[in-house]
Amino acid sequence: MASQAPPQIFSRRRRIAGLRRARVRQAKRDAARYILDDMVEDVLDRLEFIRLSPQRVLVIGDWTGTLALSLRSRGSDVTEHDVATLDEEHPIECAPYDLIVSLCSLDRVNDLPGALLHLRNALAEGGMMIASFLGAGSLANLRAAMLAAEPDRPAARMHPLVDNQAASALMQRALFKRQVVDSRTLTASFGSLDRLVSDLRDQGLGSALANPPPALGKPARARAEAAFLEAANNKGRVLESFEILTLTGWKD
Repeated sequence: MASQAPPQIFSRRRRIAGLRRARVRQAKRDAARYILDDMVEDVLDRLEFIRLSPQRVLVIGDWTGTLALSLRSRGSDVTEHDVATLDEEHPIECAPYDLIVSLCSLDRVNDLPGALLHLRNALAEGGMMIASFLGAGSLANLRAAMLAAEPDRPAARMHPLVDNQAASALMQRALFKRQVVDSRTLTASFGSLDRLVSDLRDQGLGSALANPPPALGKPARARAEAAFLEAANNKGRVLESFEILTLTGWKD
């Protein structure tokens, strides 16, 4: 019996468009990029801790170029791709790689089990994968604001996100060895809902839903803003959390 195709929750076309807009927005002096910066720093720290010096490396999703630059300075041969040039839901060409790093990408694929399996298959024997993306503990205040905007019939405006337990099960299913899933939380403060949305768009993290609902009308936007600011501290700032899941595994 043929296996069913995964539901098409995300649009690759919209992901590519969001990435292109983010690159344009990064020309602004105050453009946000703290999520990807944190992920890159974390990857470099992990590699230094385990003293891994990979020869062939595939980096997916780091549009800053920082990770590839650092790895090349250490002698690695690095290939860079993003959603526009590589589809993680299909077999990866030019393998095998000693290290594959995927950043801010796997939470936006329709077939996550299949994508993880393709990444594992693209590793050399003894190779390692590190993948980081936003987890289920992210953006609680934004989610609450979206629900408040449409209290009677809330539309699906937020991405479904993966939690630690599900990620661990998926790593086992993809046959990774010595797999570990851990998480950490970044916290940023915002004076308005619009600023949070702007930060997400700066970093290519806007909506990539395949069937997005219509834009919020003016009354709904006002309800969303009011609900968001209900969580403000005594300085008028809302603390929003970004849970970063990091999946590591080896092909032994």
